[in-house]
Amino acid sequence: MLPWGLYMARATPGRVQFHYLQSWLLPSLGLRASIFHFNIGYERDQDYYLDVGHITVGADRWQTEDHYVDLVVRTGRGTELTDLDELLEAARMGLLSAETTETALRRAFVAVDGLAAHGHDLNGWLAASGMELIWQ
Repeated sequence: MLPWGLYMARATPGRVQFHYLQSWLLPSLGLRASIFHFNIGYERDQDYYLDVGHITVGADRWQTEDHYVDLVVRTGRGTELTDLDELLEAARMGLLSAETTETALRRAFVAVDGLAAHGHDLNGWLAASGMELIWQ
C-alpha cells in the first residue's frame, strides 16, 4: 500500500477468459486500473482496463463500488470509453443517484483527458501526477 494507492494481484482459478489479474486501486481518481492475463483464445486488444467507481479506504480494509462505466487503454494508440449505456441504465433504474452518475462521468472524462494528454500511456499519466505504478 502506498499513500495514493493499493496494489493487488491474484490468480483467478475457474475463470475461462483469464488466469491472473493485477490491479491498482486509486481512490483520488476513483479508478481501479487492471491488467488481465488472458488465456489463449480469449485475448483482447487492450493493455489496461479502468473501472470507474468509488473507493473507500479504511484502516484495515478497502472497499470499492463500481459505477459501471469503464475505459479500455491501448498504450500509444487510444482510449475507449465503454459501458456508458450501463451507467445510464443504472441511473434510470435508481441504482445510482444523479450526483453519483455525474461524478462517474467526470472521473471518466478526467481519465480520458489525462490519458490523451500523455499519449494514451496510463503509467506516464499517473507518474506525472506522482503515482508511479509498479506491475509484476
